Amino acid sequence: MSTALAIAGVTAVLRDLLNDGLINHNISGVLGSSVTVSVQAPDRVVAANAAEASQLNLFMYLVTPNQGWRNEGLPGRDGSGRQRLSNPPLALDLHYLLSAYSGADLHAEILLGYAMQLLHETPVLTRAAIRTSLIPSPPVGNTLPPALRALADSGLAEQVELIKITPVVQSNEELSKFWTATQSHLRPSAAYIASVVLIQAQQPARSALPVLTRGPRDAQGHETGIAVQPGLQASLPLLTSAQPPAGQIVAGIGDLVVLQGQALDGADRRVLLENEPWQVALEIAAAPPLPPDRPAATTAGFSLAGQAAALPVGVYRATLEVTRPDLLNQAKRMVSNRLALTLAPRITNLPQTVARAGDGSATITLQFTPDLRSGQHAMLVLGSDEVAPLAAGATPSSLQFRIPNAQPGSYLARLRVDGIESPIVDMSLPPGTAPQFLPLTVSIT
Repeated sequence: MSTALAIAGVTAVLRDLLNDGLINHNISGVLGSSVTVSVQAPDRVVAANAAEASQLNLFMYLVTPNQGWRNEGLPGRDGSGRQRLSNPPLALDLHYLLSAYSGADLHAEILLGYAMQLLHETPVLTRAAIRTSLIPSPPVGNTLPPALRALADSGLAEQVELIKITPVVQSNEELSKFWTATQSHLRPSAAYIASVVLIQAQQPARSALPVLTRGPRDAQGHETGIAVQPGLQASLPLLTSAQPPAGQIVAGIGDLVVLQGQALDGADRRVLLENEPWQVALEIAAAPPLPPDRPAATTAGFSLAGQAAALPVGVYRATLEVTRPDLLNQAKRMVSNRLALTLAPRITNLPQTVARAGDGSATITLQFTPDLRSGQHAMLVLGSDEVAPLAAGATPSSLQFRIPNAQPGSYLARLRVDGIESPIVDMSLPPGTAPQFLPLTVSIT
């Protein structure tokens, strides 16, 4: 694959191709004047108040993704976005406009005719032509400008596909827009596409080992193949739900969360909690088997006790890892699918009573878990009113809130962190019972 220098490398090779072609056909002798090939924007080809010399200009005006290669090698990273799995190439098509300039009669037409013939007879840039253009032999040392010396390391000659040169039809409207946008006068022109340039970064990536056998070998050394046992029961660990205690839909620090699923039994069961925004990856040992009505094959629990500093409020991916026999009855470390688990804040000093100050305001101090991290936004919802925290006196596990003109009464309190609120409804009541609020109140006197 090529490097980022390949775009400039293609332009340099095409310019050399046109230069050599004009020299080989003795165009200078035909026109009676010297001829050059430039690679500038059209508005810079002819200097202001200068005579227009006979020359060709090759201008790359557009770069587009190549349709055939744009999906090659995807995905380049794993589901978390952290681990690079491959280096998919950046596949590009280069769009050029070849224009002829001259202040003499018919010179521009002659130049354009020879240039188009050269590109027609050279539809592919061969590897030898690229090396000859970008790597002069014998070496010319420091006589070349630094930009041209750098092109020798572009890798253009070694990329998988060769560069094809294809003429493109442009309408009068497209040409008119082009010359108007470049603020230049119209010149005899022809459009071409150079395809395809493959740019690939050489970053370290994870590479899987080759497969040695498909299943175990028998006494004769032959592969037995892959064992398949059709059935409705999962043979690999499968999680179906994550259940916080007391019927809540969100978990809190100190909770025992129960994972439901199939094929969850085995040795060394561990739960992995991951949160990408906060870069958290915490491994927790699964709790011992729960009561007999919830066997280990379908149930795995884990405790969030003591994790106030390690797990911030947010949405986590829960995964179960376990060592269990595979289809060939061989012990193997297996990983389940991922389930979403929301960790909500929990206020630990409610209910409480707060007395108003002399100016009628009330200051409420809330203690909570887990710890608040830098960048997280907290808000107290008192009844139906939102109250922002005070900057003074704030700690990772406590905040102060000041309510001006506080009205006496008892109010339900919720703490909202990054849009996730602490539970306020009692979900543990028997079916058919009228819903009730938890006794999480602040009484202002």
